[in-house]
Amino acid sequence: MSHLSSPPKKHKGEHKGHSLPHGSERGSSSRDKDRSATVSSSVPMPAGGKGSHPSSTPQRVPNRLIHEKSPYLLQHAYNPVDWYPWGQEAFDKARKENKPIFLSVGYSTCHWCHMMEEESFQNEEIGRLLSEDFVSVKVDREERPDVDKVYMTFVQATSSGGGWPMNVWLTPNLQPFVGGTYFPPEDGLTRVGFRTVLLRIREQWKQNKNTLLENSQRVTTALLARSEISMGDRQLPPSAATMNNRCFQQLDEGYDEEYGGFAEAPKFPTPVILSFLFSYWLSHRLTQDGSRAQQMALHTLKMMANGGIRDHVGQGFHRYSTDCQWHVPHFEKMLYDQAQLAVAYSQAFQISGDEFYSDVAKGILQYVARSLSHRSGGFYSAEDADSPPERGMRPKEGAYYVWTVKEVQQLLPEPVLGATEPLTSGQLLMKHYGLTEAGNISPSQDPKGELQGQNVLTVRYSLELTAARFGLDVEAVRTLLNTGLEKLFQARKHRPKPHLDSKMLAAWNGLMVSGYAVTGAVLGQDRLISYATNGAKFLKRHMFDVASGRLMRTCYTGSGGTVEHSSPPCWGFLEDYAFVVRGLLDLYEASQESAWLEWALRLQDTQDRLFWDSQGGGYFCSEAELGAGLPLRLKDDQDGAEPSANSVSAHNLLRLHGFTGHKDWMDKCVCLLTAFSERMRRVPVALPEMVRALSAQQQTLKQIVICGDRQAKDTKALVQCVHSVYIPNKVLILADGDPSSFLSRQLPFLSTLRRLEDQATAYVCENQACSMPITDPCELRKLLHP
Repeated sequence: MSHLSSPPKKHKGEHKGHSLPHGSERGSSSRDKDRSATVSSSVPMPAGGKGSHPSSTPQRVPNRLIHEKSPYLLQHAYNPVDWYPWGQEAFDKARKENKPIFLSVGYSTCHWCHMMEEESFQNEEIGRLLSEDFVSVKVDREERPDVDKVYMTFVQATSSGGGWPMNVWLTPNLQPFVGGTYFPPEDGLTRVGFRTVLLRIREQWKQNKNTLLENSQRVTTALLARSEISMGDRQLPPSAATMNNRCFQQLDEGYDEEYGGFAEAPKFPTPVILSFLFSYWLSHRLTQDGSRAQQMALHTLKMMANGGIRDHVGQGFHRYSTDCQWHVPHFEKMLYDQAQLAVAYSQAFQISGDEFYSDVAKGILQYVARSLSHRSGGFYSAEDADSPPERGMRPKEGAYYVWTVKEVQQLLPEPVLGATEPLTSGQLLMKHYGLTEAGNISPSQDPKGELQGQNVLTVRYSLELTAARFGLDVEAVRTLLNTGLEKLFQARKHRPKPHLDSKMLAAWNGLMVSGYAVTGAVLGQDRLISYATNGAKFLKRHMFDVASGRLMRTCYTGSGGTVEHSSPPCWGFLEDYAFVVRGLLDLYEASQESAWLEWALRLQDTQDRLFWDSQGGGYFCSEAELGAGLPLRLKDDQDGAEPSANSVSAHNLLRLHGFTGHKDWMDKCVCLLTAFSERMRRVPVALPEMVRALSAQQQTLKQIVICGDRQAKDTKALVQCVHSVYIPNKVLILADGDPSSFLSRQLPFLSTLRRLEDQATAYVCENQACSMPITDPCELRKLLHP
C-alpha cells in the first residue's frame, strides 16, 4: 500500500473543475493530508547533509512526557529527547536560553507519526540535537486543536500541503518561521532528511536570527489579515438559492459516476457533503438536479458500504480509501467517522426506505458499542491502523483486518448443500467478497510487499448474482455469508488488536450522541436511544464543570476503567460546545426528555460568552485566555472530515430559536452567516454544512408539536411518524399539557394547543400559524411529506 512506504497524495478536499485557495483545505481530510517531507520556510534553506542511523538500543529512561495523560504524548515518553508538553515552562525556557522552539504535533493512531517517532525521535544523535539546540514541544492535536489549527495554517500557506506529523519551528514568542510534515531521518534523492533540517535551522538561528524574526513577523501579519472572517460592511448573508446551486454544481462536476464520491484517490467519506445533497434533494425533489443529488448521495453510500473501507467482518468504517474504488483502506477507525456515517445511513433509509442502509447504520453502532465504548457511557477516540500480524512481531498496517485464502478455507470448510457444483462455505464467501489466491491488493498499493497474498473483503456481486452463480436461494446465501463472517470475526479475536486511543473528547462524544439518538429515533429502537442518553450522562458527569458552566475537552481511561482528568483540566473548545449542543438537541427530539434541552440552552449561553466575536460575528475556535500567546485566533472555515463548529452552531442557533422563540439566537445566526458570506461566495463547496444552514435560515422552520403523554402509545405513534420522514429543517416538541414545564414557559403558544378528543394530537406550525389538529399518523405523514 502506497501509504506504508511513502505518504499518500495530498488530499485537500478539492473537487474536479475547481480548486480551493490556500488555507481552504484545513480540516478537509482532518488527519490524512500530505505527510511527505514538505518544508515551508520564511527564509531560504540551503541543501546538503546526511543523517545517522537510529541507535539499536535506545535508553529506556522516561522524559517528562511520562507524567502526561495523552496516549500520543505517552508514546514519546521514552524518546531520548528532552520533550516538553505545550505550556509556559517550555516558553520560559526558550526565552531565557534564546533558543528556537521545535513543535511536533500528531495523534496516537497516526501511521506517519509512528514512523517518524521510530526513525527520528528514537535516534540518539537526533535526540541530542533536539535537546541541546531547541526547546522541543510535543502536542496531541486532539487535545489542543487550537495549537494545531494555528500552525497548520502557516504550513499550508507556505508549502504545498499539510498533514501529520506536523513539525514547525517557532521563535520564543511562538511565531512560526519554518514548517513541514513527515521527514525521513536521512537525505534522499528528492527529500531532505530531518537531521539535515535541524542542522540548517541551528545554523540559521545563529547566523541570521534577526532575519528569521523579521520574516516570521511578516508572515504572521499576512496570515492574520488573510484568516480574518468578519461581517465587515455587509448586513445580510448571500442568497441561499444561489449558494445551494453553486455548491451542487461544484459537487456534480467532481462526482465519480462509477464508484461514487467526489475526489480521486485517496477518497474520503465526507458525510457533510452527503448531508448537503440530501437537503438539496428535498428542496429540489421535483427537478432533475434534485433527483441527481439524491442519486449521487445514495450511490456513494452504497459503494462505500460494499467497499473495503467498510469492515465487513467487525463493522464500522476505516478512515479513507487509498484508491477510487473504496477497495484498500487506510485501516485506522475514527469515532467521528462512525458518528456521522451512522446519521448519513439513517437518513438514506428515511429517504429510500431501503433496509440496506439501516442495516449499515446498525452495524456501525454495534461496532462502536463493542469496541469504542467506556463502561460509564463515554466513547473512545480511535483504533490504530497498525498491529502486529502475530504477537512479538513488528506492527504492520492492516494486519488485523486482512485475510489469506488459506485462512478462510481452513475456517469455512463445510460443503454447501444444493449448489450446482462442489462448493464450500469458504469458497462462497471468497467469491462474493473477491478474495484470490494471489491476494486482491495491487502491488502499487503495497510497494514493500507486506500484504502479499492478503485480501481485503469487498462486495463484488449482489446476493442475487452470487446465488444465481451457484444455483442457490438468495436467503440461503445471505445466511451462509453471515455465518461465515461471524466465524471470521471469532477467529480475528485471537489476533493482536490495534492500539486503542482511549482518550475521550467532548466534541466527538457529542457527535456520537447524535449518531445513536438520530439512528435510534429513525429506526424506532429505544435501545440505541439509551446509548445516546448514557453518552449525554457521561458528558454531564465527567466533562462538565458545574461551577463555571464550562465543558472540559478531554478525559481519559484510568486503571480499572476509571475516568481521569489532566491537571489542570483541558477546557473545551468551540467544537466541543457546538457538537455537544447538537447531540443534546438530537437526544431531546429522540427521547422527549426536556432536561437535555435545558442543558443545551445553558451550554449555548456559555458558548456565546466564551467564543462569540461581538465585533466581526461568528465564533472563534478557542477562548481568548486559553489561546493567549498564540499568534492567531481563528474561526474554523471548512466543513471537512468533521463539520466546521461554526456551521454546526448556525444550525444549533436556528433550532434553539425554534424551541424557545428567543430572537437573540436568530440574530446571532444571521450575523454568523453574514460573517462567512465571502467564504461561501468564493468556495461554497468548502462549506456545504453552512450552505445547508443558510438555506434553513432563509426558509421557514417547522415546529412540529405533539400534544400527549410521553409514554402513551398514541403519542409514540405520532412521534415515530415524524422520525420516519426526512425533515432536516424542523424542531419536534412534546407538549404534555403542564403549563409550568420548561417548554411551556419558553413558548406560551403551546398552552393554546389542545388534544382532540383526549387523543395524542399533532400540530405543524410555521410562521406563528399552526395546522389543523391531526391524530392519525398516516395523515400526519402526508402533511409532512406531500
